[in-house]
Amino acid sequence: MSAPRLRLVPPAGADAAAEGLRAEVRTFVAEQLAAGAFTPSVDSWLCGWDEAFTAALARRGWLGMTVPERYGGHGRTFGERYVVTEELLAAGAPVAAHWIADRQIVPSLLKYGTEEQKSHYLPRIVAGECFFGIGMSEPDSGSDLASVRTRAVPVDGGWSLTGTKVWTSGAHRAHAFIVLARTAPADPARRHDGLSQFIVDLRSPGVQVRPIVSMNGRHHFNEVILGAAFVPDSRVFGQIGQGWAQVTSELAFERSGPERFLSTFPLLPHAVEHRAEPPAVPDAELGRLVARVAGLHHMSTAVAGSLQRGEAADVPAAVVKVLGTTVEGDLADFADRDTGDDGAQTAPWADLVASAVDQRPGFTLRGGTNEVLRGVIARGLGMR
Repeated sequence: MSAPRLRLVPPAGADAAAEGLRAEVRTFVAEQLAAGAFTPSVDSWLCGWDEAFTAALARRGWLGMTVPERYGGHGRTFGERYVVTEELLAAGAPVAAHWIADRQIVPSLLKYGTEEQKSHYLPRIVAGECFFGIGMSEPDSGSDLASVRTRAVPVDGGWSLTGTKVWTSGAHRAHAFIVLARTAPADPARRHDGLSQFIVDLRSPGVQVRPIVSMNGRHHFNEVILGAAFVPDSRVFGQIGQGWAQVTSELAFERSGPERFLSTFPLLPHAVEHRAEPPAVPDAELGRLVARVAGLHHMSTAVAGSLQRGEAADVPAAVVKVLGTTVEGDLADFADRDTGDDGAQTAPWADLVASAVDQRPGFTLRGGTNEVLRGVIARGLGMR
């Protein structure tokens, strides 16, 4: 497939340096496509695991961009990092290998990690040599993180973790994941208390990774079983008992990024160029889709600016996630209904559309269900 022609428009007043970087990323993507280095895909941040591509980004300084230079990073802004990730997602580039580490673990380590943890993990993430997963969700708990049953009990020199985590993306390939566990008995009146986080080596004794294979036969999710897995004190993440506050801070990064509205963006340019004659769907619907993507682009960059300033952004992030995952599902539906028959239904294109349709049910679930997030938004806005 050719490089997409439809491009995102930078917000008014965009930083000139960041937009120069945008042009650089577009050139890089075009060169990679011309060389056959990757085929555009939907959900490339979740399913597109390509360690060679990740290494190529690392060589260009496009991993760990916000990491201070003393930890091997590049000391660049959230805005610059946003430009890079947005362009890669818009092109459907395979970024899953480093995605969680770069998006979520880097800022969390910088905020909560010990000096030893930062010195150990950050340079490896920047180099594209250390991949992470997230251990939040559990069987039967849905989006209610306060109901986690994984327990951590103190033992000599550290902690023993027992429990099960599910929907852990990339756990079968990642090196470590951050686990939310209960370190004090649950109090029905204060359900968010007594939770803590730990950095767990996914290849250590007591850790078993089982694949969760989707109905379409693809494997990127996993179940991770912790059977009295030992975690040394040096891998306690943040403060014992402060896990809830830390998790909610991390979720702002998970919910507000461009991946929440660009998972299916590679469909849009091709669908526009190969519309059915006469169109199966009115032009007005296409116009609304483009307008919604453009609006989310501006909303998401605004949240990135808030995070750069260290401001709380959990409610705006939830808004981006709810609106974004809805529009990317609608885009998949549009491409499925309105693709012309003038050669557009080649095998790569048909596979891309089929993949988007298959993945659509998960868009509004991952990162917190949209139903739960609507409650977060309502409470945050003071509604009753």
